[in-house]
Order: sequence, then structure tokens, then C-alpha cells
Amino acid sequence: MKKEKRGFAYYAHIYKMILLQDLKSKMSYRSDFIISTVGILFTDIAGFISFWILFQNFPEIKGWHYYEVLFLYGFSLMAMTPVQCFFDNNWNLMEALYTGNFIKYCFRPINLFFYFISEVFDIKGVGQFIFGVITVVYSWNKLGILLSFRNIAGFLVGVISASLFMIAIMNFAASASFWMSGGTSQLMILMFKFKDYARYPIKIFNRVFQIIFTFIIPIGFMAYYPSLYVIRPEEVTLLTYLTPIYGIVLVYFSYRVWMKGARQYSGTGS
Repeated sequence: MKKEKRGFAYYAHIYKMILLQDLKSKMSYRSDFIISTVGILFTDIAGFISFWILFQNFPEIKGWHYYEVLFLYGFSLMAMTPVQCFFDNNWNLMEALYTGNFIKYCFRPINLFFYFISEVFDIKGVGQFIFGVITVVYSWNKLGILLSFRNIAGFLVGVISASLFMIAIMNFAASASFWMSGGTSQLMILMFKFKDYARYPIKIFNRVFQIIFTFIIPIGFMAYYPSLYVIRPEEVTLLTYLTPIYGIVLVYFSYRVWMKGARQYSGTGS
């Protein structure tokens, strides 16, 4: 029998059907959706206010001014959107494994990772994205950055590339569930919290943390390195240009680790 070929169009169609079902279920609990969305919005606003208060007392932090850091903040919010919207089901992986519900994903004739991840779409991340766009546009204007093809293209490539790093980090953290009997939730929370450091320039940290945030937990690529191309082109390093390649490699590797754990899953054993 000839094996059916399943490409992008096939998976896009499947994802559309799953997405519609997920959105329908979420809309049936509108009050919960509204409260959660407002909560995320207030969290983002609180971050904005914290920068304003900080720079009311300090005109700059190691040569970085208010609107430059604000640009990084908005950039990081935009980069966070894909993992927030499309990969939120990673937070449910530990429970699915513990209850045995994960076994249902192993018997469908589609990619296991795609099937599991696509079941949840967190629409609240859209509000975060909009707030990030507003913050970037505001700081872009205040910094007087030229609205050129070079800057816009570099910015878009940078945001897309930066998003890959948080996706990879959360994939790695979630995949630990396949080998750890507990504590994965705390690990994911810890990794997710690291995003808060992405809104600051790497240069303000000491040398040890600069290395950690570049090569071990690469949150420096979630805003700082790709943003240099736009806000400080004279300080662009090789790492800025390597951001897309590094991000793709890291996401692919995190996917392989996740799938390796999934393939050895055999149920709860009860």
C-alpha cells in the first residue's frame, strides 16, 4: 500500500479544525476568558510602569536609556506571543502523562507533537502581542529610528527568530516530564520566569550571567541581540546575525528531545 503523503497543507487543515473546536470551547466560558485577558493586560502594564518608575530615578542603566529598554520590553512581548498562543499545552503535559490521557495521542496517524500542541490555542496571547506592538511603535518613534526597509525587515526577522528561543526553552522544560516523576511544573515556571530578564540589555549583567543568558539559557536572543540591529546597529555582533540559525537549530533539537520522550511513553503502568 502506498503511504499517504502529508505535507503542510494537510497539517494546516487539521490545525484549523482543531483550533475552531478549541475556540468554541473557550467562548463557552467567556467570563473566564475576559478575566484572564484583563489579568495578562494588567501584568504587561505593570511591566511598563516599573520601567517608568525605574528611569525616573536613574536616567540610564550602563548607557541604556528609557526608550531603548522599553523597546526591548515590547520586542520581548511580541517574541513571547507564539509560545503563549500555540505551545501553551506544554503546561498540561505532566498531568496528561500522570493521568494516562497522553496515550490517546500515540494512536493517531499524525505527528504526535503536532497533535498534542495543537489541541490548545491561548487566544489571550493576542492581547499581549498587541500591547507589545504598541510599546515598540511608541519607543521606535521616541528613538527616532528610520522607518526603512532595512530596519523593518531586520525587526520582523528578529522577532520571528527571537520567538524560537522561548519555544525551545519551554519544549525542553516540558519534555523533562517524560523522565521526571515530579517537579516538572516548578521547572517550567522557573524557565518561564527567565523571560523577565529578556527585557533588559545583556550588558547590564556581570560576565557570568552574560555567558549563561547567551549560551546556556539563551534569553539574550529573545530581545537584546536581535534588537541591536535596529536600535544600536553600530553594536551589532555576529550573534545578532546568527540568531535565526541558532533559533532554528535549538527548536529542532528541543522537538527531537520531546519526541524521544514521547516515543518511550507506555502509559501509567496501572
